[in-house]
Amino acid sequence: MPAVDTASRALPATADTPRRHLPVLLAGLVAAGLAVSVWQPHDLMTWFLETVWILIGLPLIVLTWRRFPLSNLLCCLLALHALVLMVGGHYTYAQVPLGDWARDTFGLDRNPYDRLGHLVQGFVPAILVRELLSRTSPLRGSRWLAPLTVCACLAFSALFELFEWAAAVVGGAAADDFLATQGDVWDTQWDMFCALIGACVSLLLLSRVHDRQLAKARAQSVV
Repeated sequence: MPAVDTASRALPATADTPRRHLPVLLAGLVAAGLAVSVWQPHDLMTWFLETVWILIGLPLIVLTWRRFPLSNLLCCLLALHALVLMVGGHYTYAQVPLGDWARDTFGLDRNPYDRLGHLVQGFVPAILVRELLSRTSPLRGSRWLAPLTVCACLAFSALFELFEWAAAVVGGAAADDFLATQGDVWDTQWDMFCALIGACVSLLLLSRVHDRQLAKARAQSVV
C-alpha cells in the first residue's frame, strides 16, 4: 500500500489575507446564527436535536484547525449546511415559512424544506468525506474516491434515519416536529434518496474546484 502523503494534510499558512480570514468570518457567522436561532424557537428540544451537529462540529473544527485546517470550499459549504440546520431547528422543518411559501406558490402537497435539508445532507458531507479521504488516505486521484464518498454519505443518511427512529421511539408523538414526515409513509426513503442525489450532484459540480484547492494547498505546504 502506498504511503500516505502527510504533506497534503496541512493547508498553507502563507495564504493571502482574505482566504485566511474567511474561516474566522464563517465561524463567527455560524456562532451568531446559533444565538439567533435559539431565541424563542418553536420547540427547544427540536432545536437541539437539529443543531447538535453544529454544537459538536464547530468546536471540533476550531480545536483541530492548527493541525488540520479545512479548505475554503469546505468551510463555505459547512457554514451553508449550518444555516439550513439552524433554520429547520428554529421553525421545525415542516413549518419553515419559506417552505410554506413554496408549497402554496407551486401547489405542492407538503412543505419542501425537509427535502432541501436532506439534499444538503448529501451535498455538503460529500465534500467533507472527499477532503478527508484525499488528505489522509491513498485514495487521492483514485477512481474509487467518488463511489466510496457517495457510499459514506448514504451511510450517514441511513444513520440519521436510525437516529430519527430512536427519537420517535423515545419521544412518541412529541418527536413529530423533529421527524417532519408530514404524513408521508415513504419519508425515510425519500430522505435517503435526496441525500444520494445531493452527494452525486456535489461531486459532479465541485470535484474539480475542490481538487484545485487541495493541489494548491499541497504545493504551498512544501514551499
